[in-house]
Amino acid sequence: MHRFIQKKALLSIREAAELLGISIDTLRRWDKQGLFPSVRIKPTGNRYYRRQALESFVRKKIMTIFHAAESWASNPIGEEPDSDFYCSNSGVFKARIDRMEILLMRTRGLEELYSIINSTAGEIGNNSFDHNLVNWPDIPGVFFGYDLEQRYIILADRGQGILTTLKRVRPELQTHSEALRLAFTETITGRAPERRGNGLKYVRNNITKYPMTLLFRTGDAELLLKQGDIDLAIQESEKGLRGCLALITF
Repeated sequence: MHRFIQKKALLSIREAAELLGISIDTLRRWDKQGLFPSVRIKPTGNRYYRRQALESFVRKKIMTIFHAAESWASNPIGEEPDSDFYCSNSGVFKARIDRMEILLMRTRGLEELYSIINSTAGEIGNNSFDHNLVNWPDIPGVFFGYDLEQRYIILADRGQGILTTLKRVRPELQTHSEALRLAFTETITGRAPERRGNGLKYVRNNITKYPMTLLFRTGDAELLLKQGDIDLAIQESEKGLRGCLALITF
């Protein structure tokens, strides 16, 4: 698709959707919402998209999708996100994470890292399903988006959050920051009496060992983790979330 950007000042809606990695319906919806307006040569003609606008949008796409995930996870009113990003159950998520692994395998420069990236994202997504199960407050499932050329993966859920989950076994926990630190440092699960709970420790080990970074938010707590980190940098986030939000870059 990049050859079209080099040769044409305007791209058709199909070409633009393929370049951005989204469906035509989503691009039409973004047009109506003013998020990414199209160009019409005639008032009733076909939609086209400017080359320069697409190039800029590709660079900013990570923030656009991140803000979409953040908005969905923090909105007081629950509704399903765009189908491009919505995994309503663990079966749908597994199919999409398996598909991403194939694409990661084919991505130049990730030959030694693709399985680690995929398992890290998979663990975060599976954690959402495992710890909410039949207790989703409103909208079940996860928001799952990625761009392997831009090197990022975004996941979010509208679940109970880590604090509510872990208070079942650690009732003394008072803050989201305490719960977040516990989840990333101890083998613990909110699904007692199951002897599980190593998921986010596994994520931490991967992030600190390999050239990856993780932004993870739950409630009003935010963790930024990168390769080589020993301590956990947790702070209060500006916007609270009902569930969890994660951004992996590599």
